[in-house]
Amino acid sequence: MNQLILFIFSSLFISSLSSKVEPPKKTRAHITVMGIVYCDICSNNSFSRHSYFLPGAEVRMDCKFKASWPKTREQISFSVNRTTNRNGMYKLEIPSVDGIACGQAAIHSSCEASLMRSSSKECNVPGYKSSTKEIAIQVKQQNICIYRLNALNFRPSKTDAGLCGN
Repeated sequence: MNQLILFIFSSLFISSLSSKVEPPKKTRAHITVMGIVYCDICSNNSFSRHSYFLPGAEVRMDCKFKASWPKTREQISFSVNRTTNRNGMYKLEIPSVDGIACGQAAIHSSCEASLMRSSSKECNVPGYKSSTKEIAIQVKQQNICIYRLNALNFRPSKTDAGLCGN
């Protein structure tokens, strides 16, 4: 009987050595920050039926993301320039960042976009020239986050009263 007990204990001991203790997985988020620029034809700071999305506009993006680990005080900061596509959209892709989770990134982060230059000769006076620092979470699944900044706009130097009813 002593040999049976010894066999059981040795089996348990060996199996405990062979089982691996894995460290907790770090959270990694793939983050996209995006916004739009439009031409505000009627100069009323809203997208009307006469407005259109402005391709080729240059935008500066300044963002800060804080890591969400309890013992970490790391912060990722960056400034980039982006040009709007044919649909007036600019975006920045930030692939897999250690310690930044989608939900935590919204709480501990800020991004701001500022107009730099318009591609249009007719629509080149800044209207809303910088976005608010608020970020709206649009999608959050499997740690893929899309943050949308407020729309920015340029306007013409003169408003067409016939077109806009002023």
